[in-house]
Amino acid sequence: MGDASADLPYRQDPPARPAFPRPPRGRWPEARYYAALDLGTNNCRLLIARPQGPNGSGGFAIVDAFSRVVRLGEGLAATGRLSDNAVERTLAALRVCSDKLRRRDVTLARSVATEACRRAANGAEFIARARAETGIHLDVITAEEEARLAVLGCHVLIEPGDDPALVFDIGGGSTEVVLVDTRDAVPRVLDWHSAPWGVVSLTEHAGGGDDATERARAYGRMRALVTDSFADFAARLPQVATPRLLGTSGTVTTLGSVHLGLSHYDRSAVDGLIVPAAAMRKISTDLSGMSLVERARVACIGSERADLVVAGCAILETILDFWPADRLGIADRGIREGILRRLMGSVRP
Repeated sequence: MGDASADLPYRQDPPARPAFPRPPRGRWPEARYYAALDLGTNNCRLLIARPQGPNGSGGFAIVDAFSRVVRLGEGLAATGRLSDNAVERTLAALRVCSDKLRRRDVTLARSVATEACRRAANGAEFIARARAETGIHLDVITAEEEARLAVLGCHVLIEPGDDPALVFDIGGGSTEVVLVDTRDAVPRVLDWHSAPWGVVSLTEHAGGGDDATERARAYGRMRALVTDSFADFAARLPQVATPRLLGTSGTVTTLGSVHLGLSHYDRSAVDGLIVPAAAMRKISTDLSGMSLVERARVACIGSERADLVVAGCAILETILDFWPADRLGIADRGIREGILRRLMGSVRP
């Protein structure tokens, strides 16, 4: 359990590693471009940004981005190791990121890896190979830091209110849930929890089913596993009059797109969207009853997400069980934006 009294913006990170080229010793130069890379169990994502205002006080403008499904954690639950194919897919994506960092002449960057690298027996070996072959040094961060970075990156989208709010991030290998006090400009973390179930790990452990009955049983298994993993945290949550909930993950952005009936993903329509919780539950239930082929035909899901989206639905519904908000906020921002805010705040004039 993390330190519930720790204040979000003042948590000490490992030193940010400059990239391409290394600045002189003694002080950071005035940086033109910053970068944040988040390597998760399922996705590899990069943002390159330029600060607006002194030390990013006016926010930042994205100048380049990259996202690719790499499924680094594929098969990890069964073997305890990153597979050769998963490693090769991920290294290919990291090479693209490395090229982007060089072309933009990024002065200050931080790259982080999460649950898959935390759990894999060969995680350190992969980290070393990634650095040798791409020049990118990946920091394997704790679940606590992962949760805090996600909150820092998306908290501006939490609906106004005085009671604590709940922010969650459904990943590929784990799900982080954070209770925050939002009365100050930057929220203070009151409590947090990391469950060992994300869309990849939960699918591999409890998914499957070729007919309607088997699919229903699989969804029930998923819900039960997630409920058990959140039981202690749920018991600690305070009773509030109007629960506020904000989700940042591929699951919620995908389901938000389905709710809007989009023919293709549109970040401008989804980031900051407020959706009735009942609508998200209905979409989740409907998807859990569909076959893989039927889910693949749904716009904004497609074949790339069809096999994993049901696990995300099970996690989301369970979160709604223990934090019964009427509405759900959706954020297409999180860890990378949190890293960028910290990097820009760390630069000395």
